[in-house]
Amino acid sequence: MRVAVVGGTGPFGSALATRLREIPGYDVVIGSRDAERAQDVAAELGVTGATNEDAARSADLVVLATKADATLDTARALSAAIGMTPVLCVASELRFTPAGVLPCEEATSLAERVQGALQGPVVAGLHSLAASSLGGTTAPDEDAFVCGDDADAKALALELAEAVTAGRAVDAGPLAGARALEGLTAVLVSVNKRYKAHAGLKVTGLG
Repeated sequence: MRVAVVGGTGPFGSALATRLREIPGYDVVIGSRDAERAQDVAAELGVTGATNEDAARSADLVVLATKADATLDTARALSAAIGMTPVLCVASELRFTPAGVLPCEEATSLAERVQGALQGPVVAGLHSLAASSLGGTTAPDEDAFVCGDDADAKALALELAEAVTAGRAVDAGPLAGARALEGLTAVLVSVNKRYKAHAGLKVTGLG
């Protein structure tokens, strides 16, 4: 599977690309608005680098790994390049307040808004995986959750999620559930800040 990691020069994108590089059957290209920067970082990671547009055009699955505040604008800008290619949205909008880390106040998830900007199917997932855990020497022993409405796109995302973790890839239902997944990131960030940890999630009771 050829995976384009848009925003692949950032912490999460670089960690994901590094993890996928080690897995047979995956061909990784990281994208950036700056082709030279993408190629420089790609050389360090041992993958291919390109502009976001060129990366998206060549992929079987596009991972939107930009910062949350740039995700929607990036999706709009890349709509033509992405076309009908499935997209995995991993970003979570968070509010950092004196009271703590909170979810965004929008009525819909960021992934649902990205779906509104694109022609092809969008799934949401990997929100509970931290870049520091994903980029470690071993795969994180955590479960990864994926939401989506398109069965084929979700299957690709679940395959990727299972490949990058030592835990399970969990089908967490339709795309509307992405709001809960994105909000869960706020909980995990709060927990990790309070306990100075790198906590993740595992679901019990699954067969």
